Amino acid sequence: MNNSDQIFKTEFRAMGTDVSVDIILEKKDVAQEAFSEIKKIFDKNEKIFSRFRTDSELSKINQNIGKEMKISSEMLEVLEFCLKFNKISEGYFDPRVIGNLERIGYDKDFRSNNLNGPEDQEIFLEKIEDDLADDLIIDKERKTVMAKKRIDTTGIAKGYTVDEAAGYLKNKGFQNFIVDAGGDMFAEGANEEGQNWRIGIEGLEDDRLMLKLKNQGIATSGISRKRWTIGDKKFHHLVNPKDPEKFSFDIKTVTVIEEKTVEADGRAKVLVLMGKEKGLAFADRNDLKALFLDYRGNVYLSKKMKENLVN
Repeated sequence: MNNSDQIFKTEFRAMGTDVSVDIILEKKDVAQEAFSEIKKIFDKNEKIFSRFRTDSELSKINQNIGKEMKISSEMLEVLEFCLKFNKISEGYFDPRVIGNLERIGYDKDFRSNNLNGPEDQEIFLEKIEDDLADDLIIDKERKTVMAKKRIDTTGIAKGYTVDEAAGYLKNKGFQNFIVDAGGDMFAEGANEEGQNWRIGIEGLEDDRLMLKLKNQGIATSGISRKRWTIGDKKFHHLVNPKDPEKFSFDIKTVTVIEEKTVEADGRAKVLVLMGKEKGLAFADRNDLKALFLDYRGNVYLSKKMKENLVN
């Protein structure tokens, strides 16, 4: 970095969350051009992946169950990630939970709607046991998909979009920046002080614990924000496909660091669903960098995550 380098920042809303981009460089006009392009990337992907827009590409797939459809390159990549995460997580990651999400009231945008219900209702949730690959058939060469059941890709769409934005900046020659979409982030190079980017954990004081990032993605998944009550029953947006009737409230958040934000995003959700003990064992067995935070303020780290602690 040069002594004349400054930090330039933009903020906007997209994909149901607050997005911010920090770029460290010498000229403001160069940053402004990049900010404009990044907003276009987020707007484009919102039109592809939103399940609350009837005109989105995801909605069109769900409106044409059992039919082969041409899809965008972005959708193709995300669907491939869905198949990958489903396989490596032993079925804990599954985009077919969309029906269960709707049955518990999450059939509209959380931020602008009240999902709480006044009385108990009979809610029957579907346990998903069959192979995702049987219901989601992709032809990479022809860029088509045939979905035999409805799906929800929004669980990893933000992380994917953060990576696309970061890829744009890297291709344009930017060396020091951070892209943040509601806690899903990618950090490249160094901050304005020439050091690794430092990331705090929501719910923890920075003097207690911070993480350092360089050329890495980070994602946090949890139940602290999207939770609601129908009668006496408590729900949140992370539905366990293996045991959909069980809504655990032990783990507040799980944070994962990976080479790509989308990789961290998919794994963080899985570890929340697994719970602390099984999740930590899974993280250590697979060399994942993971941090678990419970509602009592206790922090549990996988062995590999210790590499990213700020000393």
